[in-house]
Amino acid sequence: MLGIAFVRKAWEAEDLLQPRQGGWPLSSDEMFDSNPGVATVIVEGPYLPVGSSDTPARRRIFTCQPGGNDADACARTILSTIARRAYRRPLTEPDVRTLLDFYHDGSRDGGFDAGVQRALERILVSPDFLFRIEQEPESTAANGIYRLSDLELASRLSFFLWSSIPDDALLADAERGRLKDPAALDRHVRRMLADPRSKALVDNFAGQWLVLRNIRDVSPDPDLFPEFDENLRDAFLQETALFVESQLKEDRSVVDLLSADYTFVNERLARHYEIPQVYGNHFRRVSLGDRRRGGLLGHGSLLTVTSYPNRTSPVLRGKWLLETILGTPPPPPPPDVPALQDRGEGGKVASVRERLEAHRKNPACAGCHSVMDPLGFALENFDPVGRWRTHEAGAPVDASGALPNGAKFEGVSGLRALLLEQRDQFAANVTEKLMAYALGRGIEYYDLPAVRRISRNAAPQDYRWSSIILGIVKSAPFQMRRSES
Repeated sequence: MLGIAFVRKAWEAEDLLQPRQGGWPLSSDEMFDSNPGVATVIVEGPYLPVGSSDTPARRRIFTCQPGGNDADACARTILSTIARRAYRRPLTEPDVRTLLDFYHDGSRDGGFDAGVQRALERILVSPDFLFRIEQEPESTAANGIYRLSDLELASRLSFFLWSSIPDDALLADAERGRLKDPAALDRHVRRMLADPRSKALVDNFAGQWLVLRNIRDVSPDPDLFPEFDENLRDAFLQETALFVESQLKEDRSVVDLLSADYTFVNERLARHYEIPQVYGNHFRRVSLGDRRRGGLLGHGSLLTVTSYPNRTSPVLRGKWLLETILGTPPPPPPPDVPALQDRGEGGKVASVRERLEAHRKNPACAGCHSVMDPLGFALENFDPVGRWRTHEAGAPVDASGALPNGAKFEGVSGLRALLLEQRDQFAANVTEKLMAYALGRGIEYYDLPAVRRISRNAAPQDYRWSSIILGIVKSAPFQMRRSES
């Protein structure tokens, strides 16, 4: 294992501060435009190796060793095994001959290992490896619907749950045509969800759905929030990833994403959240006696990514709640919308809420803001980096909200209760987002009946993750495809 670190030294003297470099974003420690850090490391060599090292990776590739005149047979075995996995299908004889031609070309000058290397390079640039090819049957009518083959279904399933190629067990059953059996498909889904590789579903789906990936691009104003650094940014990401992973592994209801009474913190994040008696850099699960941090609504990652660098934004937070949690995005803003004023009337210091109330006096702005703003106001006790606060601009925070339908709520607890009253809508929205992720495309009008059916069938299981995922995998949009010709 190789570790790389930038050894920080005093700029000139111990009592002098290192000057902050300019540029955008004006972020905190460790950013490319702030204090220096390691960006890229290139390791070269060894330059004059003698023989080949024996490593686990090498043993997985070289499953046999040539002896005598059987080098071609050994190369065929190695390349056929690897190419079958890489292409996610059985190999044809032309496939094997192509790879052996590359093997022979490389082995003439460098021997057996060089020949295998050349053929492996050919596998890695093959369209069969780089692309998921779903072959349309010749008999399919124009704009017709056809069922995917078992091998194509295996690839869809594996990239959905693992973001990677099928393993040998899934590929073997696909070759035998067993994935047509719902019971066999059910076993594979549950097996794959229990596998550590399913963490890719957490990282990629949560990053896409919750816009969690944007946290890397967020740069809170260092003058207003000097405590925000890269350790806190990483802790934000780790908290949300561990939280969603625990929900999936424990096969909880997706509604628990909003109502869970626990989270994951290390000492740095616990101090930020004012959670006592947490020490060290190790993340651990903690119960939340104070429900203001319960579920996703209290995660610093999401509160920060829906704020501006220098202030909170009830508009951004309200829009995020409508789009991400409820699946009811607001209409686009009208053209030439005036920007929110930096101060209140007469140049007085005013809270964001007071300035937004003045902003909503413009009839062109009132329609959208009447829905978004109240939801965002409920999170105003959280500052732009997710800390709890009771005052803003010298006045107590007003976190009350009222929707156009008359529903009223107070703060994050009231908002959470309001959202939990819409549990069916939330579960349907998670189903739709997960379906889009599984298909690798946006949801079309003809997919919506399947989405509603999956959500409805998952309701008796309290919308558990497994019930929704199994519903998606067994659905027509996942198992079938529309002809493009």
